[in-house]
Amino acid sequence: MTDLFNPTPEHRALRELVRSFTEREVDPQAEASDRDERFNVELFAKLGELGLLGVTVEERFGGAGLDPVAAVIVHEELSAADPGFALAYLAHSMLFANNLQINGSDAQRSKYLPDACAGKKVGGMCMTEPGAGTDVLGMQTSAVRAGDIYVLNGAKMWITNGAVTDDELGDTFLVYARVHGSPRNQLSMFIVEKGFAGFSLGQKIKGKLGMRASTTAELVFEDCQVPAENLVGSEGAATLHMMRNLELERVTLAGMSLGIARRSIEVMNRYASERTSFGKPLREFGQIQRYISQSYAEYMAGRTYTYYTASAMRLDEPGHRLDSDGAKLFASTMAKDVADRAIQVLGGYGYVAEYVVERLWRDAKLLEIGGGTLEAHHKNMCRELSHTERIL
Repeated sequence: MTDLFNPTPEHRALRELVRSFTEREVDPQAEASDRDERFNVELFAKLGELGLLGVTVEERFGGAGLDPVAAVIVHEELSAADPGFALAYLAHSMLFANNLQINGSDAQRSKYLPDACAGKKVGGMCMTEPGAGTDVLGMQTSAVRAGDIYVLNGAKMWITNGAVTDDELGDTFLVYARVHGSPRNQLSMFIVEKGFAGFSLGQKIKGKLGMRASTTAELVFEDCQVPAENLVGSEGAATLHMMRNLELERVTLAGMSLGIARRSIEVMNRYASERTSFGKPLREFGQIQRYISQSYAEYMAGRTYTYYTASAMRLDEPGHRLDSDGAKLFASTMAKDVADRAIQVLGGYGYVAEYVVERLWRDAKLLEIGGGTLEAHHKNMCRELSHTERIL
């Protein structure tokens, strides 16, 4: 029988590699990075040395050439220790590297992906705007062709990896904009580098509830000059690029939820065995048993749904929107609920940083918002189901 979570020896080896790296390198720095709201650039570069920053990128461009299941494995394992760091990884490896791998030209891939896969450059993707979140087609960032350049104007908000430090931009971004005169449903995508005239860091967002180990920033484009050769695909074609890449983003965000839930269950299960009250271990009390058993069952349900969805996906073929939305819808709330139960089991100890679960709980909330809100998933899934008479 095939192991759904490790379908090949290669997948199992990948999980063992990432889990070992996470326990050895990621976990020890997680609390400090969260406290300091610091993106650990040095640790990020080590992911490049392991060949993980381009997990779905073709080997000829410096990647590992693996599939969506492999991508979920990496996100689950990293998030069991530091979901904020995993979010920075997702923005780079999925939203930038995989997006360019699927939609870019060979010339663009050859120019940008080797450094991205090696960890020499930090990438991201710019979609959300101050006045256009879920309504992505309402974005106002514009692009005007002027000879051999495009001139971009607008601002992007909540951009992961937008800033590497308080005052330093990330290196390379895929930026969605509407070419002047294009219809509402036709967006274009451009590769924009740090150093392009008119491209600047607006503000770095401080004081976030969670995911503090990943940087979040506003990026500003004021008559930003972008070479015409940095248009990805053709004008107006990026709406499809966006929707296709969102499917992989959502299933890997579901993978992050799994890591949060698994670690939370491990913490509360261990604590309930070690801590006694009224002369017996906590795990012998019915309410504690309910918290632990319910959490495990929900985790396994979410894990099965997420890996089932990932195993059916093909990177260059859209068509998995119903279940990529569904897996994230279920798994994100599941992770938050499981982390909440872990805090309850630990009581006062669950409320402090030493036992990890308070940070996991804070980080989990973002997964109900970022990469598609719960409400957006409800809308998308109902629309997909409206065309379906038989579910299976």
